[in-house]
Amino acid sequence: MRSKIIYLALVILSTTSCLSQVNEKLKYLKQKPPSTTPQIFAPDIISKEDEYEFGSVFNNDATEFFYGVAINGKEEIRYSKLVGENWSNPEVLLTHKEYGYNDPFLSPDENRLYFISKRTLNGLGDPKDYDIWYVERSVNGWSEPINAGPNINSNANEYYISFTNDDTMYFSSNKIGSNFDIYASKYVKGEFQKPVPLSDSINTPDYEADVFIAPDESYIIFCGTRQDGLGRGDLYISFKNTDDGTWSKSVNMGELINTKNHELCPFVSKDGKYLFYTSNQDIYWVDAKILERYKRLK
Repeated sequence: MRSKIIYLALVILSTTSCLSQVNEKLKYLKQKPPSTTPQIFAPDIISKEDEYEFGSVFNNDATEFFYGVAINGKEEIRYSKLVGENWSNPEVLLTHKEYGYNDPFLSPDENRLYFISKRTLNGLGDPKDYDIWYVERSVNGWSEPINAGPNINSNANEYYISFTNDDTMYFSSNKIGSNFDIYASKYVKGEFQKPVPLSDSINTPDYEADVFIAPDESYIIFCGTRQDGLGRGDLYISFKNTDDGTWSKSVNMGELINTKNHELCPFVSKDGKYLFYTSNQDIYWVDAKILERYKRLK
C-alpha cells in the first residue's frame, strides 16, 4: 500500500512538472528563450521589417504583451495575449486619428496601463507636448484615457514610465533645461507626489530618458546620449548601493547591447529572466544574466 502511495505521488509530481514546463513554453509568445547574445524578439509576428516597434511590456505572468508601433509617423499601442495554448494575433489597443499613443507600461497591480501621448486634456484640438496618461482595466475592458495629473505632467514633455513594487513611478522630463532628466514620484493615497530628480550619478547635462527601474529598486537602466556613446542613443545601467541607498555611477552597457543605431525602451521581465529593448527599429531580447557583469563595473 505504501509503495502504491509513493508511486502515485511520483506520478503527480512528474505530471505537475511537465505541465509547468508546458506553461513556461507558452509564455513570451512561445518564442525560444534567447542566450546572452541579443536576438530579435518574435520576428514577423511582433518585430516586422516595415514597422518601428518599441516600448514593450509583458504582464507579471508573461501571458499578455503590450507594445508601441510607429507606421509612417503614426504611433499606436498593440496587444496580444495567451488564450488557451495559443497567442492572439496582435491587435490595436489604443489609437487615435489625431494623437499618437506609445511607451506602454503596466502598474504593479496591472489594473492600469500607462502610456504617453500628445493628446490634449479634453481630447480636442491640435497635439500638444507629451504627457503621461493611463487607462483603467475593468470587466468591460479599458477606460477612456486619463491624464496622470499636474504633479507628473508639465508644459514640457514627459516620457516613458516604469514602476517599483511600492508604486513609485520613474519617468523622464525636459521641464528643466533643454535635455531630459529622470525623476521619481511616489504614489501615496491615490495621488502622485511631487517628482524628485535622480542624483548626478544618473542625471547629467546630457540626455537621459526611457527609464526602466527594477521593481525592488536595485538597479536602473535608461537611454542616454553621452560622449562615450556608440551610436545615436545607448543603454546605461546603475545599481543602488545597499549601504547608503545612493546610485552607483551609471555605465554604458557596451557593444554587447549598444550599436551605431539607437538603443532605447528597456524592460526586464517580472521573473527577472529577460531584458527587452529596441534597436534598429525592432524589439530585441537577451538573457538577463548579462546584467551581472555590469555589477563588477560599478
